[in-house]
Amino acid sequence: MVKINRIYTRTGDDGSTGLVGGQRVAKNCLRVSAYGDVDELNSFLGQARTLAHKVQRSELEQRLEIIQNELFDLGAELASAPGADLSGMPTVALSQVSRLEHWIDELCDGMPELRSFVLPGGTELNSALHIARAVCRRAERAVLTLHQDQAVSEPLRAYLNRLSDLLFAMARFESHASGISEYLWKPGANRELP
Repeated sequence: MVKINRIYTRTGDDGSTGLVGGQRVAKNCLRVSAYGDVDELNSFLGQARTLAHKVQRSELEQRLEIIQNELFDLGAELASAPGADLSGMPTVALSQVSRLEHWIDELCDGMPELRSFVLPGGTELNSALHIARAVCRRAERAVLTLHQDQAVSEPLRAYLNRLSDLLFAMARFESHASGISEYLWKPGANRELP
């Protein structure tokens, strides 16, 4: 179990931080940027989860709780030095990616077919899920940039890719559950003031 005695350590005042296992690296290195983006994503998911609770979307709230915990595992995997022994550490598995796909299918079942790109908005929860989706895509890009330099597991990369799809499905589900019409993109020539 994790035990945190102090919030500040002063060890990062020189611009470095410690990876799992103790290796010191620059706070702006690719690895730290990648798990920093995942941490930001988790924060936005916390906001979405709070809103899901507020509007009683338990089917979304429960899944977001699982995802937040899994992102902590994913972040720990990213925070481990290249070649580190990950045995005994929770790591992302392809079965988790498959579960995300199953959730996407469940949420999209019976949903009207999309005939336009969807714009974020309509409800607070929809907007929060779309923000999380966009941050998830950024985290995925950071992980892929890291992967070009140091190997990142295929399940971890796939998880972030599928998660952004799930967040899109959740946002659509929220619109339909709330009875609010989705905001649809209107290409340039079709935009008019009411």
